[in-house]
Amino acid sequence: MYPESEILFPASCIAELRSARGGEGWAEWIDGLARLPETHEDVLAFSLMMIRTANCLTCAPDSHRANLGCLACARRTLTGLKGGDIGIRRGVERARKELREG
Repeated sequence: MYPESEILFPASCIAELRSARGGEGWAEWIDGLARLPETHEDVLAFSLMMIRTANCLTCAPDSHRANLGCLACARRTLTGLKGGDIGIRRGVERARKELREG
């Protein structure tokens, strides 16, 4: 009855984002990420980008976003992003750089 919601974007949602955007490159990239362990740098960078882009830090358990669930929120966030796949990949690269420096 209730959707699955976490406090922050869960890496377990990545595989389900395959159809969130069009293009073969997107599907292949998501498939590759989904095969990696949650602790892999690429997965952590993608998750950090999603946490920031979807504003996970402001999500409260009784909020509309939480009631939608993390997957629905992530899909909605990705479909509404400007900058396309290139912008998303740039965000992931910025997150990866931070992970390496931090």
